[in-house]
Amino acid sequence: MIESWASDPAALVPVAWRLADIAIAAGGSIMNVYEAPGEIDLKADGSPLTAADLASEAVIAARLAAEFPGLPVISEEAAIATSGLGARGETFLLVDPLDGTKEFVSRSGEFTVNIAVIAGGRPVAGVVYAPALAKLWLGVLGAEAALVQADVAAGRVGEATRQPIRVRPRPAGGLTAVASRSHLDAETAAFLAGLPVAGRNSIGSSLKFCLVAEGLADVYPRFGPTMEWDTAAGQAVLEAAGGRVLTPEEKPLRYGKAAAGYRNGAFIAWGG
Repeated sequence: MIESWASDPAALVPVAWRLADIAIAAGGSIMNVYEAPGEIDLKADGSPLTAADLASEAVIAARLAAEFPGLPVISEEAAIATSGLGARGETFLLVDPLDGTKEFVSRSGEFTVNIAVIAGGRPVAGVVYAPALAKLWLGVLGAEAALVQADVAAGRVGEATRQPIRVRPRPAGGLTAVASRSHLDAETAAFLAGLPVAGRNSIGSSLKFCLVAEGLADVYPRFGPTMEWDTAAGQAVLEAAGGRVLTPEEKPLRYGKAAAGYRNGAFIAWGG
């Protein structure tokens, strides 16, 4: 079954919905901390680490091990993987248990849980869940792109709220751009200055991919550093909705870059 995921989108759809329920359960653990914030630690790179990151990681790790035994996982907080995982194009799961920790700390609500399936060096399915909004975006390449409300009390997706999403054609009156709230750099600003941008929104975490996927924005450029777990689920949602994520050289953004420590280079996420 796992070997067929890269070539059989239909087989991935039920997998993606199982991942959605896992993300929502992890989001519940995040919101427990959000409502009673505690101390914040710093990781070696200076980025914040909260009890919510660790609580979400614990929920996701346990559920993935139970529901997808034997499937390798790379997670921001605890890599459950062998050295070099993904470099040969094998299938694995890529997890960010709390994307947008700075937004969590600032209490903006713009943080997400990201889980993606990587096969053949690309994200073929992914879920992005925003616990503070109770919204989840799901994408399976070649099969489905949807937005659903979470049934928070039940800890799962609200099936009745499921609605398809699609990128929009480029508006004649100019593009709407989305950019990072916490990490806007000069190169990104310069890139946007060269486009016919009619409006720009700043928002945190992988929600930027989701806005483009929904047709609420048209372009999301990122020239500053990101890691694969920051982008994989959002890229899956956007590409399932008809968008593209490319390097500045217009090549696909690839995954399993073990030799680079799973660090991404610059990319631009486009809608229609």
